[in-house]
Amino acid sequence: MAKETAQLGNVMVPDLAWVAKVSEPALEPELPIVDPHHHLWQRAGNDYLFHDLLADTQTGHNIVATVFVDCHSMYRKDGPAELRCTGETEFANGVAAMSASGLYGDLRACAGIVGHVDLRLGGKAGAVFDAQIAAGNGRFKGIRHQTGWDADPGIRNSRTDPTPELTRDKTFRAGFAELARRGLTFDAWLYHPQLGEIADLADAFPDTAIVLDHVGGPLGYAGYAGRHDEVRAAWKKSMTELARRPNVTVKVGGLGMAMGWFDFYQRPAPPGSEELARAFKPWVETCIELFGAERCMFESNFPVDKITSGYGVLWNALKRLSSGASAAEKTALFSGTARRVYRLD
Repeated sequence: MAKETAQLGNVMVPDLAWVAKVSEPALEPELPIVDPHHHLWQRAGNDYLFHDLLADTQTGHNIVATVFVDCHSMYRKDGPAELRCTGETEFANGVAAMSASGLYGDLRACAGIVGHVDLRLGGKAGAVFDAQIAAGNGRFKGIRHQTGWDADPGIRNSRTDPTPELTRDKTFRAGFAELARRGLTFDAWLYHPQLGEIADLADAFPDTAIVLDHVGGPLGYAGYAGRHDEVRAAWKKSMTELARRPNVTVKVGGLGMAMGWFDFYQRPAPPGSEELARAFKPWVETCIELFGAERCMFESNFPVDKITSGYGVLWNALKRLSSGASAAEKTALFSGTARRVYRLD
């Protein structure tokens, strides 16, 4: 299993033998799924490349398409610093081209690409957006600029080295305006005390699709450990306010990360889908109640969440959590919202 000594808040290396201890036949195997959030990378001891994604998506569920999301992978080594991010888009687009050949089955991996542009470039970000659009060959749908920051020194801030309230910064918003002019989406990854910032951003750019990653990043470790009831209440209050912004949708997932809420990765064997569904239920149900199925999309967040369960078990858990939903609601949660927001059709 993942090392217990690993720091909470960091990406941990999954133990594949541990993950393989629990597998299940897929529930509702015909239900089409668009996985709107996964990564691909080559990292020491933690590779996750196309063949790894294929192995995970071929566990009985009907995964028809995926969206690749920024993870600072395969950046160009040379050239202007602000343009090196296009290497990641070129990489994901190459995987998409392989998948589109049909040689690997019906899956259309990386049908949408969410890359990165440093919005702190302000108006100069426009040229980088144009380069990313060109690199994506029609698949580039938007960016993620991680802004996760917390005053608690025990919290790991985002790799972009954000400053407090970065999304309210004038230059950042000038960069965001370049995104908005091009009709691109913005994936927001930050922590629950910052959710008010996304509400303000949504108000400032009401015609831009903003996607809140991982149910809004509730913190449960460092200074937030032992305060879970308080955190959940604060999170729900902020999410209730955010839900009033119709241009905001939520990725419902990312709950398997090491954020101090669950310790499945420390156990002798992974949870089955029933136990996982019980654990995730308060977060999942609150998001759907507040935003509605049409503004929620289930995600895998693999391989990050692979420290908690296998891919097939995770989707079974999400199917259990949506067992009472109507057919239209299930379509939205598992594929429809992602298709619409990321313009996959």
